[in-house]
Amino acid sequence: MRHIAIIGSGPAGYYTAEGAQKQWGEDVQVDIFDRLPVPYGLIRTGVAPDHQSIKGVSRRYEKTALSGNVRFVGNVSIGEDLSIADLLDMYDAVVLATGAPNDRSLGLPGEELDNVFGSAEFVGWYNGHPQFAGLSPDLSGKHAVVIGMGNVALDVARILSKSEEEFAGSDIVGHALDALRGSRIEKITIVARRGPHQVAMTPKELGELAHLSRATPRVDPEDLPDEAEDAILEPGLRKSVAHLRSFAAIPESIHADAPIEIYFDLFASPIAFHGAGKVAELELERTEVVTGRAIGTGETYRIPADLVVSCIGYRTSPIPDVPFDERMGRFANDEGRILTGLYCVGWARRGPSGTIGTNRPDGFSVIEKIAKDMDSGKLGRAGKKGRAGFDELAAARGLEVVTFRDWKKIEEAEAAAARDGSPREKFVDIAAMIKTLR
Repeated sequence: MRHIAIIGSGPAGYYTAEGAQKQWGEDVQVDIFDRLPVPYGLIRTGVAPDHQSIKGVSRRYEKTALSGNVRFVGNVSIGEDLSIADLLDMYDAVVLATGAPNDRSLGLPGEELDNVFGSAEFVGWYNGHPQFAGLSPDLSGKHAVVIGMGNVALDVARILSKSEEEFAGSDIVGHALDALRGSRIEKITIVARRGPHQVAMTPKELGELAHLSRATPRVDPEDLPDEAEDAILEPGLRKSVAHLRSFAAIPESIHADAPIEIYFDLFASPIAFHGAGKVAELELERTEVVTGRAIGTGETYRIPADLVVSCIGYRTSPIPDVPFDERMGRFANDEGRILTGLYCVGWARRGPSGTIGTNRPDGFSVIEKIAKDMDSGKLGRAGKKGRAGFDELAAARGLEVVTFRDWKKIEEAEAAAARDGSPREKFVDIAAMIKTLR
């Protein structure tokens, strides 16, 4: 019997477990650890609450989770409750699938001012992540700024601009909905260092901005290149640029009737935040794109900014005794191998890139490497207890482990507490989750 430990129960973790089942059938036991009592990682706390169809992928993971040789081990923190060395003593291979849960810092003056947030914490706030549930952003100002040119920036802008009715069917948490209900925001500026031909926003997400009930997107026509230049773009990016062109063509009469404007400030690089204790302005430098890179022109200006959310990327959380690449913000690895018996997968391996589906081939690939290392004799020392060894250790240390069956009880309680039309009202406190089980 092979014994595999996977740290992290998001897409990368469950696809890796699926790969192990395909590789060894019933001749493997997989334990999937998570520091939270609930599974699915960013599917639960990162995917936008109004994108329920994307969250539906968790049904695939549930099929894997309910199989006899895969077990969810929730409410266990690696590095606190037990170490990587503990796991390597018990399991033939340990796979880090911890994602990249921390915000990348802009490193700019004034970044420490109140009401400046990273997207991990802000998205975690409206998605009910226990770590960020108490964030309490101030939405009383008129001007919000979202920094970034990817889909997370679009998510934040869309959530800030939606009416309460447009959240029907979503699982946005109650405290965020209450705060948004009282929002005074009138303008959301999306700041991007480069131009239309370099946006990382996908067509579907961009297109959603054209169908908001109380907000309209605006693009300065002067920021758009000649339409003939779009022909060289790959099809997806060409569709995204077509959306930006349609935004630039929206009549002023439409903008005048909309309570909220979403303005794309392209070719603009943040250089400093200003304010007395709380952010009030963002200072920017105009840029130009030279061979794909944004180069500052020296021209600076300021825009009002009562709230700022930085959506510029994520970093993996370091774990004691695991080599870490500080520059890349991920575990130091060679195509998934870190040390003998220790591997990484997903964003923990490659950084925050790719879609949810990208993690499937990644998970299967790392299992193939583990199988190769086992066959070569590098792994598989006799006497490793795997699951039984962890259960002994958990009992000795008094760990309060949450199983998948326990999670289903938490899920039932969330569904029962849901407001009309919502699939669930998430617990935002770990103690409350555990209390439900008792």
